[in-house]
Amino acid sequence: GHHRAVAGGEDHAMSPLKITQTKSVIGSLGKHKRTVRALGLKHIRDSRVHGDTPQVRGMIQKVRHLVKVEEVEG
Repeated sequence: GHHRAVAGGEDHAMSPLKITQTKSVIGSLGKHKRTVRALGLKHIRDSRVHGDTPQVRGMIQKVRHLVKVEEVEG
């Protein structure tokens, strides 16, 4: 068959992730500010939808105290 093993065992396309900035980056480390900006977030309550990729997951992991993440139903 055509099944590729995907981390986590899902066999469907990964859901996009909606990332919402929940806290101000004022007072955050410079690298955290840059990460939030790299995710496209400009201010509190700003949100962006990103593909669920290892890169995006890595960025979320770094600034998870500043953002909220929701899976978007395809």
